[in-house]
Amino acid sequence: MSNESSCGCGGCGCGSNSNDGLTITTRPVEEIMNQITLKIDGLTCGHCVSSVTEELSEVPGVFTVEVVLAAGGTSTATLTTSAPIENSVLEAAISEAGYTLISTSA
Repeated sequence: MSNESSCGCGGCGCGSNSNDGLTITTRPVEEIMNQITLKIDGLTCGHCVSSVTEELSEVPGVFTVEVVLAAGGTSTATLTTSAPIENSVLEAAISEAGYTLISTSA
């Protein structure tokens, strides 16, 4: 028994011709996602990093959070997001974790 359907895709069963004019355009993930860099003051240990990571991860649209600790200095968090996020939202999340947002850059 063949898995080839009438559209030629190998089994979807849609019954359409693979040349019906459907065009699918793909873009690299890098073109769809945004990267935001945050400078954060007050982090001193791994627990601080976990707290900030947890709060930022809960912000809608945030996919990844990477925090680089600079104990006693200004730490850096890099976010990958599906869209730009208002600074006030990021500041609130960092404040909720108990720290201070110094700056953001996209």
